[in-house]
Amino acid sequence: MFSQQPQDLVVVAGQPVTLPCSIPGYHGVVLWIKDGLALGVGRDLSGYPRYTVVGDHSSGEHHLRIQRVELMDDAVFECQAIQAAMRSRPARLTVLVPPEDPVIDGGPIVSLRAGDPLNLTCHADNAKPAASIIWIRNGEVLNGAMYSKTLLRDGRRESTVSTLYISPSNIETGQKIICRASNKAIPNGKETSVTIDIQHLPLVNLSVEPQPVLEGNLVKFHCSAKANPPVTQYKWAKGGTVIKEVSGDTYEVIVDHSFFTEAVSCEVTNPLGSTNISRNVDVYFGPRMAAEPQSLQVDLGSDAVFNCAWTGNPSLTIVWMKRGSGVVLSNENILTLKAVRQEDAGKYVCRAVVPRVGAGEKEVSLTVNGPPTISSTQTHQAPHGEKGQIKCFIRSTPPPDRIAWSWKETVLESGTSGRYTVETVSTEDGVLSTLTMSNIVPADFQTIYNCTAWNSFGSDTEIIRLKEQGGSQGSPAGLLAIKSLPVAVIIGVAVGAFVAFIVLIGTIGAFCCTRSQRNLKGVVSAKNDIRVEIVHKDHNAARENEDHAAMKQLMIERGEFQQESVLKQLEVLQEEEKEYQHIKDPTNGYYSVNTFKEHHGTPTITLASNQNSTELRRDATNTGGNTIGKQRVPTGMSFTNIYSTLGAGPNRLYDYGQRFVLGMGSSSIELCEREFQRGSLSDSSSFLEAQCDSSASSYSKQDGYVQFDKDSKASASSSSHYSQSSSQNSDLTRPLQKRMQTHV
Repeated sequence: MFSQQPQDLVVVAGQPVTLPCSIPGYHGVVLWIKDGLALGVGRDLSGYPRYTVVGDHSSGEHHLRIQRVELMDDAVFECQAIQAAMRSRPARLTVLVPPEDPVIDGGPIVSLRAGDPLNLTCHADNAKPAASIIWIRNGEVLNGAMYSKTLLRDGRRESTVSTLYISPSNIETGQKIICRASNKAIPNGKETSVTIDIQHLPLVNLSVEPQPVLEGNLVKFHCSAKANPPVTQYKWAKGGTVIKEVSGDTYEVIVDHSFFTEAVSCEVTNPLGSTNISRNVDVYFGPRMAAEPQSLQVDLGSDAVFNCAWTGNPSLTIVWMKRGSGVVLSNENILTLKAVRQEDAGKYVCRAVVPRVGAGEKEVSLTVNGPPTISSTQTHQAPHGEKGQIKCFIRSTPPPDRIAWSWKETVLESGTSGRYTVETVSTEDGVLSTLTMSNIVPADFQTIYNCTAWNSFGSDTEIIRLKEQGGSQGSPAGLLAIKSLPVAVIIGVAVGAFVAFIVLIGTIGAFCCTRSQRNLKGVVSAKNDIRVEIVHKDHNAARENEDHAAMKQLMIERGEFQQESVLKQLEVLQEEEKEYQHIKDPTNGYYSVNTFKEHHGTPTITLASNQNSTELRRDATNTGGNTIGKQRVPTGMSFTNIYSTLGAGPNRLYDYGQRFVLGMGSSSIELCEREFQRGSLSDSSSFLEAQCDSSASSYSKQDGYVQFDKDSKASASSSSHYSQSSSQNSDLTRPLQKRMQTHV
């Protein structure tokens, strides 16, 4: 049973302390426990040199004595009797630590600028518990101080900071202000003091004249100062850079735009310190770029954002425009183009204007990633039998992944294939692809060439033709001879050529007048019942040619690479035309066959004589009794004239495999008529729609040519001067003869 147990104690660090423990009649082992840990067995506390067990052991006294208590002794202690299984109640030993000597920042003398408030800061560190700080002036406590406490890393001690604010009106030179810090460990506290010394730093004024000023003019800076003690030094700087060349109170310089943003400062120093004052100069200057815009490359449909920043004085105006356009796109630093298209690509200008001062601009590029675009002359020329080239220029961002030339059944991207070679050259603006053909043959002039380019955004195609280069230039010797002719001879030849040209024009005019009168008479005489019949001598041969032409035309398939068969067909037509030219005209030129003439946008075929001019019309009546007017293509008509007539207009594309066959035999139009008369199809209108229309034009892109069959029938029916009976008397089922008969 404990007769004495340890009690809670509070002790100041550095002082000794004894914790009592008495167990009368107990002779066993006694342990002292600190925060749950045994200090040693019995009286052996060798691990703690400041700790000893004191008292009469035989009487059961086992007191714990601590010499020079430290903060680490702040703990809970117990006394335990091991054999008796007894323990004392826990005793809390609290160690108090006085604060260190307080310190006032800036002491012991605090210099104070006149007119400035006084801020004093006092520190009292490493105290347990935290110290309390008071301010005393002239024996009186000053109120209004602010306090803050900080717990140290050991978790036991604290530091205290106190800040005192004194207004300028309550400050006098020579006053002493005391900072006193105290806690339970030192109730009377510790103190320190400072002496206030109010002095005047230089009071400075910096003037700039003249203002505002235009860039490039002279400006004078003057720095005036009042100080106590007196000024000892002047120092000038611009934009933070010291100007070593100037040491007095005046600075003169020719200003530029930098003086508007970089201040000029004057620093005046006396023994107490320095006063620095700075001023910017109101300089007028033209626009100068602060943030340069960058060229952009964006995808089609994306947004493009340009940023352009200028500085200028006075305030400037910013304008965004596209180069070559007078439209203002923005008056802000940022230009945003929403969902850009390929036509948005180009040069953009950010222009800044300072009124009455100057202007500046910056150009940037916008590149739009999109499908390639091909530009090329649609027709190239080359001489027969020599080398020729066709070219296409591709603009593409990103660059094209593939460029290919195609014609007939051939596709060539690069290298050489037979007579053909493809070369591709990259330039700053795009890619130039060239298809070179060696030893050009006539078929090359009838071929359609396609230049196609691809990139990741799409493709583009250009159709190009090769045209035979007409006329040969004179030889160098001939040119030299011409150059060597006398001037008089050249002038004479020129005058003679001019006279001959005038005579030729007069002759043609007279001929045209005479012909017009004859045609006028022919119109009058056309009222008579004139019957014209064109027949073939050889019925069987004509029938064979007709069937052959029909089968040949029906077997030709439309397509891009079917031109070999077309060339063969054109060669046959040329041979037939040559044969026809050798046949003697039984009318001795009394009738002549002209080419197509345009009537309300629809091609018609006319047969003209020397005295009258009529239009041929044939009426065919089917089994249903419906009468349909059908044009007849005169035999012996030149196919080149037909093509030139049908091909009028720009960018005309032809299918040279079309079924409009002309020559000595029957045409496909005539074949359609005969098939219609024979009743080969039950539905005559569908037959004409399906066969005759397609015979007239199989690849034309223009509506006027597609409607050739239908319109020409109507035209022929409305404009013909032939009688109904004469048309009906013609035997449409008979092959045409190679002779011409007239019946009046």
